[in-house]
Amino acid sequence: MPLTFDLPLEQLTTYQGKNPCPGDFDAFWEKSLAEMQSIDSQIEMVPAEFRAPNAECFHLYFTGTGGARVHAKLLRPANVPSPHPAILLFHGYSGDSGDWYDKLGYVEAGYTVAALDCRGQAGLSEDKGGVIGNTLHGQFIRGLEDAMKGVPEKLLFRQIFLDTAQLAKIVMAMPDVDVNRVGATGCSQGGALNIACAALEPRIKRAAPVYPFLSDYKRVWEMDQAKDAYLELQEYFRFSDPTHEFEESVFEKLGYIDIQFLASRIRADVFWVIGLMDTVCPPSTQFAVYNKIISPKRMTIFPDFGHEILPGLNDRIFQFMLGL
Repeated sequence: MPLTFDLPLEQLTTYQGKNPCPGDFDAFWEKSLAEMQSIDSQIEMVPAEFRAPNAECFHLYFTGTGGARVHAKLLRPANVPSPHPAILLFHGYSGDSGDWYDKLGYVEAGYTVAALDCRGQAGLSEDKGGVIGNTLHGQFIRGLEDAMKGVPEKLLFRQIFLDTAQLAKIVMAMPDVDVNRVGATGCSQGGALNIACAALEPRIKRAAPVYPFLSDYKRVWEMDQAKDAYLELQEYFRFSDPTHEFEESVFEKLGYIDIQFLASRIRADVFWVIGLMDTVCPPSTQFAVYNKIISPKRMTIFPDFGHEILPGLNDRIFQFMLGL
């Protein structure tokens, strides 16, 4: 099927993005990582009610930036030699860490599994709030008004990105986990968090992002695709900047949480999955990230599919992660 709403594939393969990158982007994230590393994580592991023959299941809690208590499901394989590999799972926008059951395939293969609950979404993680401006729909504009006033540290996705790296560090420090054999995957928002995690914790060895969100916001706006997952961008302009007086600054501040600018930090082997008919996270916004990755990478393209279930996807990712 020809691509009619976005760039043709031959242009996508060289596309470098439209969104401006803040001048202090690298310094911002180095300072943010230093803050995260200074936190006493106060790790707590609570046995879960869920039981499975070959798995030990826990609710993992830790203290993240801003003092929020962050939750993840943790499953460890029983009777497997240590150290063994681990995989981190990140969920889609507004969702949660999912059922215990759907993680047992990795546990059966001898992997520790950790699945994050994002702050302010459907899981058990705590959202401390404390921002000004719109928090009604979506979260990537949460803290944007603070960022416009010079405090980008209050952007919610800064905290969530750091949560992914902190969870990775916690899992990597577990005595039964091989620090050199940790992978991560996720779809949509989870794909973006996969990119952020692998960028902020470069010891991640394999990453499998699927049609990631949170990239090239200005391109989304110019394509008139500020709907679905990106609807809050339209709402921000309608209610907070109706004449677009501060448009360039808005996109620059969103640049702090634009995953394309984190991509060059990744050292993992990357297996990227994309549907070319994706109008939720348009292909160009994804290629803006992929084209900046300098570590080993490959992309599987589903030409006739959009932001939806992709046939055989989980099997492909599972086989990729068995290479850890």
